[in-house]
Parts: sequence; C-alpha cells; structure tokens
Amino acid sequence: MAFSDSLLTAKALLVLAALLVFVPLERLRPAVRSPLLLTSLAHGREALRRLGRNLGLFVLNLLLGPLVVVPLTVLADRSSLGWRPPWLESPLAMPVDVLLLDLWIYWWHRLNHEIPWLWRFHLVHHLDEWLDTSSALRFHFGEVLLSALVRAAVILLLDIGLASVLIFEALVMVAAIFHHSNVALPAELERRLAHFLVTPSIHWIHHHARRRDTDSNYATILSLWDRLFGTRSPTPRTADLRIGVEGLRDRPFLRLLATPLEGRLCRDPRLRTLPASDGAAIEDPASGARGAGASDGGGAASRAARGARRW
Repeated sequence: MAFSDSLLTAKALLVLAALLVFVPLERLRPAVRSPLLLTSLAHGREALRRLGRNLGLFVLNLLLGPLVVVPLTVLADRSSLGWRPPWLESPLAMPVDVLLLDLWIYWWHRLNHEIPWLWRFHLVHHLDEWLDTSSALRFHFGEVLLSALVRAAVILLLDIGLASVLIFEALVMVAAIFHHSNVALPAELERRLAHFLVTPSIHWIHHHARRRDTDSNYATILSLWDRLFGTRSPTPRTADLRIGVEGLRDRPFLRLLATPLEGRLCRDPRLRTLPASDGAAIEDPASGARGAGASDGGGAASRAARGARRW
C-alpha cells in the first residue's frame, strides 16, 4: 500500500496545485465578469453564499473519500479477475487504462443526463448559476457514491490496476478544475487545445441553461468522445450565456442535499421547456417566483414560461 499511499498524496498535491493556479488566474484574467465570481470578501453576499454551497458539498465528499470511495476502489482492485493479457502488464497499460476510464466517464456522465433518477443527483451540479473552479468541486454526495459503485464494477471487469485509477482520478480533477474555470485563454491556444482536450469554452456550453446544450459536450479529459458519438454542441461560447438549468434556480445548501428526494423530481425529473432565449423567465419550483428576462423586459420570457411544463 506504500506505493498507493504515495499516489494518493501526489494526487492531492496535484489537485491543490491546480487550484492554486486557476483560482487566482480566473480573477486576474476572467473570461466573463460576474458578481457571482468572488474576487474579495466584500464582493457580495450572494457570491459568498454560492461559494459556501459549493465548498460545503466538497467537504461532504472529502469525508466520503476515505470512508467509502477509496475502500471500494481498493476492493475492486484486489478482486481482479486476472484476465488481462501480458502485453497490458507492460508500461503500455497505464495510457490504455486511462483511455478506457475516460471513455467510461463519458458514458457515465451521459447516462446521468439521460436516466431520470440519475439526473436527480447530477442536477445539483448543474444548478450552479455561474462557473469557476469551485464548480468542479460541487457534486451531490449521492452522485459520488453511485459513481464509485459503478466505477468499482468497471475496474473489476476491465482488470484495471489501482495505480491507473489514482492517476486517472488526478487527471480528472485537474481537467475539471481547468474546464470549469473562468480563465480567459488566448483564442488561438484554446482553439488548438480543443482539438484534443476539453477546454472552458467547450464545457461552458454544457452548463448553458438551455436543455439542448446541457445534454451535450459530456467529455471530461479528451474532447474526441463527443465528436465520435455525435454529442458535440455547435453553440459557441459567448459572454451572455446564462449558466444553470433551464427553468430552475439554484437552491440553499440543505435544499440541494434534499433535491434528489423531492417527490416532484421523482415523478418528472427533467423540466422540459419550449425553446427560449437566454433571457427567458425562470421559475423556482418551490416558490413559483419568476424572474423576468433581461433581454426583452419579461414579455417573451413570460410567454416561454407559460409554455413550460410545470413541476
């Protein structure tokens, strides 16, 4: 276990390094400015509340790691079926394993959007109304548990080694911090990176509060999977893209924890709306409060909201 312990330490240091790089960068060179991007303690109560929600969810998942996620992963590794051919025991095994796991996480992410009861957990991640590095840490603990269970089965069936899994986890965390960040990259650099990696401009479209974009751009590390499986969105990233979930608003911390259990979500977990502009009215299913669209004074927004299927 000494080697695994070293990898766990290296993973933690790599994630910390990514945060230390991208947290200040997205404040020094933001791609899009927003009052929800906390730049100082005096920046605003809503920005602080949002950061508190995201970090609160992250702390819960940090506690789950050593209690559930790591033991499940180790158990899957020790229960190896032993089918792996000799050539996959060579140094080539590591990149092949990472490629297989990246393909798995593409399909797992996609299923979290397509299977209603999985979406009820993943919805918590998408309810964030702004994207920055803290968004990469915001997941419901139920989704983390489900992901750990399914990944354990993948590790067992594909005979993937623990070292490969830990390296993949580190790459996923760094990739998530990068593509959720609000860093303004030089346009040419981002264009070139996007040929093979998921960049902020690609992933921000996935968080666009319009369902056809939310249900696209599922890749995590390598961008090729969306092109290969036809799920790449043609929508370009612009400064006025509204982030979140179409028809919904973000919630207080305790309501986020209870979101998967809401009866209305059990009956109809996806709010399907008519096509609407980014300025369309949005309605909180708990209060029925509606915010008028910024672009049309609320007229077209109200019409869009009346056409929406209610919770």
